[in-house]
Amino acid sequence: MTKGTLTTERLKHLLSQFTDKRILVIGDLMLDEFVWGNVKRISPEAPVPVVEFTEEYCYPGGAANVARNLCEFTRGVSMMGVIGLDTGGERLKELLRERHIDLSCVQESATHQTIVKTRIQARQQQIVRVDREKKRPLSPEQKQHAIAQLEEKLPTLDGIIIEDYGKGFLQQDLVDAISERARAAGKIVTVDPNPGNPLQWHGVTAIKPNRGEAFTASGVPFSDPVSPVENDEALFQVASRLLDKWQSDQLLITLSEQGMLLFQRDAEPYHTPPRARTVFDLSGAGDTSIALYTLALCAGATAVEAAEIANHAGGVVVGKLGTATVNAQELIESFQDAHE
Repeated sequence: MTKGTLTTERLKHLLSQFTDKRILVIGDLMLDEFVWGNVKRISPEAPVPVVEFTEEYCYPGGAANVARNLCEFTRGVSMMGVIGLDTGGERLKELLRERHIDLSCVQESATHQTIVKTRIQARQQQIVRVDREKKRPLSPEQKQHAIAQLEEKLPTLDGIIIEDYGKGFLQQDLVDAISERARAAGKIVTVDPNPGNPLQWHGVTAIKPNRGEAFTASGVPFSDPVSPVENDEALFQVASRLLDKWQSDQLLITLSEQGMLLFQRDAEPYHTPPRARTVFDLSGAGDTSIALYTLALCAGATAVEAAEIANHAGGVVVGKLGTATVNAQELIESFQDAHE
């Protein structure tokens, strides 16, 4: 196992380089709704809690949450995806524009329904989640339009993040077109895959599955984590298979309470331990990790440095409720706390 060498000074230098990076996020766009209230009684109609409404919030969700995380560090963020001509789509556009995200590559379609996920929360407990979605693939015309948009924007980009939530936007022919053009242009491309949408990811820079997704994608039967992680032979077998299968330069496997494990073709594996002091909510942590990992690579970080930054970023957001983000100061403080 290699060891990290990221110092506070090096971290601050990399963060200073984030501000002018231009990243395109491609994937399934969603709107996250949070309805908050108090529970004081059980309904007389059914054995369920009655939530007395107090407030509600909306946030960009799915691939849009990756863009939201990037906005804490750079104004050069753009999105590619599809939304419906509906209330959810209008609200999502409004939220993204408030964050100065470029929506020129977002298609609006009368045949699509904007995905909305509504979470009912009582204090810190989620009572129920209501999903409004209809999975629909792109039409040939929509796909060609997306490729044309990519070709137009590609010269201005430093990197691309492909965020697959398995809702229909990403299909193999579109993924192939994106990766081929990006590779020819020498752009960094990172992927957050979805096991329910088993695509091939040939030629991308890095892929970031979690442990369960990695086992599913590799075809290796799932086994429980082993501690220390250096002794997890099944996980190392999975990583070897995925590097051969996907032919990516890097494979970053997130391991929840065990941190992250980075694999590269010509280097020893690198394990970065968990950085979270408290864990309130795991939702959105993967979005934060892929956003910061990609930004770091685009800023000139090594893969090991990028993994450390992504791990600290994920550790900060799991200490917050909801699909939260991290900022530069929080990232620096997390790093300093870990190295005291």
